[in-house]
Amino acid sequence: MQTEMQDLQTLTAAANAAAGPAAAATDAVRASWLVAVADALDANAAELVALADSETRLGIPRLTGEVARTTAQLRLFARVITEGSYLEAVIDHANADATPPSPDLRRILRPVGPVAVFSASNFPFAFSVAGGDTASALAVGCPVIVKAHSGHLELSKRTAEIVSQALSVAGAPEGLFALVVGREAGTALVQDPLIKAVGFTGSIPGGRALFDLAVSRPEPIPFYGELGSLNPVVITAGALAARSSDLATGLAGSFTMGAGQFCTKPGLVFVPAGTTFGAELATASADKGTAPMLTDRIAAAYPKGLEGLAGQPNVKVLSGTTAQDAEADGASAVVFSTTAANVIERPEQLLEECFGPTTLLIEYGSQPELAEALALVPGSLTATVHAEDGEDVAALVEQLSGLAGRVLFGGWPTGVAVNWAQQHGGPYPATTSLFTSVGATAVRRFQRPVAFQDAPESLLPDALREDNPLGIPRRVDGVLQLG
Repeated sequence: MQTEMQDLQTLTAAANAAAGPAAAATDAVRASWLVAVADALDANAAELVALADSETRLGIPRLTGEVARTTAQLRLFARVITEGSYLEAVIDHANADATPPSPDLRRILRPVGPVAVFSASNFPFAFSVAGGDTASALAVGCPVIVKAHSGHLELSKRTAEIVSQALSVAGAPEGLFALVVGREAGTALVQDPLIKAVGFTGSIPGGRALFDLAVSRPEPIPFYGELGSLNPVVITAGALAARSSDLATGLAGSFTMGAGQFCTKPGLVFVPAGTTFGAELATASADKGTAPMLTDRIAAAYPKGLEGLAGQPNVKVLSGTTAQDAEADGASAVVFSTTAANVIERPEQLLEECFGPTTLLIEYGSQPELAEALALVPGSLTATVHAEDGEDVAALVEQLSGLAGRVLFGGWPTGVAVNWAQQHGGPYPATTSLFTSVGATAVRRFQRPVAFQDAPESLLPDALREDNPLGIPRRVDGVLQLG
C-alpha cells in the first residue's frame, strides 16, 4: 500500500514536533535509544533474516552478517555521541588586545532537523530502514522518515515496526521515526518543507533526480547521495611478477562477491600490456557460477549492460558470456578487456558502471598513458593500488586520492569497515557531498554549526560552558583539550 500525501504530511509534522525534544535530549539518552534499537533487531534477527532472504535471495549467511553489522553501527554511533568530539565544541575567549578586538565566541554543531532516508536495494539491513543513515541521524537528534525500498518491502515494514516499538519503550519522543512507501511518497518527502536533509543510496539517474529536487526547493536542502562508482584498481608490473596468480584469484572473488552488486565492486582494473593476467583472471572467474540478482529490474539491466560494453570497438570478452537471462537463471561472471588508448578515445562508452559480476581489464603501455586514462575515470568510492616495495607509485597514489574517497594498498575494495576512520564517499558521481555515509563522521551530514557570541553562561549549551560539565574534548583558545 502506498503512503497517501495526507498521511505523509502527518508524519512530517510529527517529525518536526519531535525535533525539539530529540535535540534537547542528552547524548546519553539518545545513545540509549540507539542501543535499544540494536538490541531489538538482534532479538528478532532470525525472523528478519528469513524475511530478507525471501525477498532478496542474498542467502542466510550474508544476511545474518549484515544484521550484525547493522546493530554494530547503531552501537558505534552510541559511543560516538557519548565520547563528545562529534559536537566540535570550540571556545575563543574575548580578547580586547586583538586587532580588531574579538568577542567571546563559542561554536558547536547542532542537529539540522527532520531527515529523509532512502533505503538501498543491495544492503537490506545496513543501508536500509535501520541502516547507517538512520542511525547517524537519530544519534545527533534528527527525526528520521525512511522511504522503503520496493525490493524488500515486507522486510522494511517489519523492521520499521521493531524500530518504532524499541524507540517507544526506550522513551523516545513520538514522531522520531517513521516509514513511507511508494515512489510518489519519496518524491514528496524530498520536497516537504519540514524535511531538512536527505540521505540516499542508489542509482545515478534516481539519485540525481532527487538531488535536483532537493536543491531546487524554495528552501534548498543538503542531499547526501551515494550514486555510482567504478572503483579503479591499478596493478603494477612488479606486483604481477611477484603474485599474478594470487591477484587473479583475489580479483575474481571481489568483483563477483554478492553477484557484483556491491557499491565498492572493482569495475576497472588497469594492468601492464603484454602479460598473461587476463587469461589467469578468466580461469579464476570460470568457476564462480551464477547468482540471483536483487530485483527483476536489476537482473534485466545486467545483460543489456554487458551487451553494450561488448559492442564497443576493441573490447574483447575474455571469460563468460554476454548472452544471459539473469532474471531466469541468475547472473554469471564476465571479464572484458580493452586498452588504455581505447578508453582515452571512448571514455563515455567504456567508463560506465555495469551493475553485476563483471569487470573491465584495461592494458596500459606506459605510465603517462595510465595517468591519462585514469584522469577520465569518474569520481569513485575507492581506488586500489597493487605494487611492490621499491616501485615508485607516489604520483599514482596522489592521482588516485584525487578521484576516490578511500585508497587501498594491496587489498580489494569490497568490504567496508565501520569505525572512526572510515571514509565511504568520493567525488561525484560516487557521492553528491564531501562526507562519509559509513563510520563515525557520518553524523556530520546531519549537523549544522551555531556560534554563540558573548552569551550568558546560563544560556550556553552544556558543551560550551566554562567548566565543561560533560567532560568532552574541546578546542579552547586554539588549544585542543581532551576533557
